[in-house]
Amino acid sequence: MYFLWYILIGLVAGWLGSLIMRGSGSGLIANLLIGIVGGVLGGWLFGLFGLVPVGTLGSLLTALVGSVVLLWIGSLGKKKPKKS
Repeated sequence: MYFLWYILIGLVAGWLGSLIMRGSGSGLIANLLIGIVGGVLGGWLFGLFGLVPVGTLGSLLTALVGSVVLLWIGSLGKKKPKKS
């Protein structure tokens, strides 16, 4: 049952992260993957600072922070279009 809960949290975190960074969602599967990878990244980042998220809201916040960081890192690799 917890597995389904983590998928739901990852989906919501990925969707919110996409809204924050891009202004729109990225699609169901992409949001899910962004949220799950973001949850792992956020957990690692929070661990570096000695923070321990507790409960559902803590897990969502951790995954959201990780998702935003992941999307930000991804945006650094994209080329910006040149203005004429």
